[in-house]
Amino acid sequence: MTLHDDATPIDSDARPGDPAPRWLTEDETAAWLPLLRVVQLLPQAMDRQLRQEAGIGHTYYQVLAILSAQPEQTLSMGELARLAATSASRLSHAVAALEERGWVTRRPCPTNRRIQYATLTDAGLSLLERIAPGHVAEVRRLVFDRLSDDEIAQLRSLGLKLLGPLDA
Repeated sequence: MTLHDDATPIDSDARPGDPAPRWLTEDETAAWLPLLRVVQLLPQAMDRQLRQEAGIGHTYYQVLAILSAQPEQTLSMGELARLAATSASRLSHAVAALEERGWVTRRPCPTNRRIQYATLTDAGLSLLERIAPGHVAEVRRLVFDRLSDDEIAQLRSLGLKLLGPLDA
């Protein structure tokens, strides 16, 4: 909600003694709304490009890319979910779809049957090597080509600051 000082919101859940809400200022609203649009629209744009090029969405690409950067191209499903910023059930669905296409395999941990590992296959790595240049070009086109070096440094700093409470 973006009510300002002169607004008097009616809050049916408010109880006497509750602190007054801290509404966004005009400047905060002017910063928040474009950020919200970027957060909503950028993944959609990434999905469009990847679906056209490889028939997969950004989440699937992210799983492949994360695995490709790991020793032996393998991670536990729990750690992969954390790094992909997705739920265990969504990751399981994604890995199952990638496994069906031969791009990822799953295997149980030999010492703990509750843990499973996902491994990028050679076919998955080949796919990633084929589609990564187009993906990176789209990231550059939509984000980095529009920013100066100083703005990129600011974006990094702000991104890390905003991630702090979200990654906890």
